[in-house]
Amino acid sequence: MPIVTRFAPSPTGFLHLGHAHAALTAHRHASDAGGRFLLRLEDIDPARCRPAYVAAIEADLRWLGLEWDGPVRVQSAHLVEYRAALDALAARGLVYPCFCTRADIAREIGQSAAAPHAPDGSAVYPGLCRTLPDAVRHARIAAGEPHALRLDMAKALRAVPDRLTFIELGQGEIRCEPASFGDVVLARKDAPASYHLCVTHDDAAQGVSLVTRGIDLQPATHLHRLLQALMGWPAPRYAHHSLLTDAAGKRLAKRDDAATLRALRESGVSAADVRVMVAARVQPGLPG
Repeated sequence: MPIVTRFAPSPTGFLHLGHAHAALTAHRHASDAGGRFLLRLEDIDPARCRPAYVAAIEADLRWLGLEWDGPVRVQSAHLVEYRAALDALAARGLVYPCFCTRADIAREIGQSAAAPHAPDGSAVYPGLCRTLPDAVRHARIAAGEPHALRLDMAKALRAVPDRLTFIELGQGEIRCEPASFGDVVLARKDAPASYHLCVTHDDAAQGVSLVTRGIDLQPATHLHRLLQALMGWPAPRYAHHSLLTDAAGKRLAKRDDAATLRALRESGVSAADVRVMVAARVQPGLPG
């Protein structure tokens, strides 16, 4: 079957050169194999996403010469589907409500001499709400107390085969170790579902067969394979690519004001120039 790839930015800012690298990589894999390239907008964070950035993303991609197959999938239009996935996990006793604030978690971690950390660098949740009695949980929910939903990692691991793996292009089969993430959040207090749940759900729903994304997200694949196994979703192959960095070797990011494609375009840089920059891993200064 032809491969299906996707580019899935969040509309929280304008695209920069790192995004161009990711989009061009996904498109190239699909094009070289006669497959399909999809566009998905991961916009479930209402505090940060803006409609203006949605239009800008599509304009930037077209300027680069990229067209996508089929309609754009917008995550905020599929909240009912994510809720159904969460309900399915809850029916099996695999998620639980967490009422902890960040301060609660930080205080508990601060009292530990050696708090464990997940592969992505975040501190592992210490499990404060995992053993709350059901009556207490129900009462706090009924009272309207804000809460997240966490995956009970120990129970989840008992519900899947002992050996989970994923296929990384160029590396072959990699053994998954999702336990190191601890009880991750699958639905936040301020958003109906987390990145981890939405991305695995949508890759399955869209038939994505090759996930291309930055190497910084490779550790998350261990967790994503667990969710796929729990939900009976197919396992795509993965191709994690290098990240574009600035002159100091720091990855390009919106929060660090990386030069946007819009600014490059307005300064006279062409789409062909951007493709050359991406291929050469160059982060330009804007012309004066």
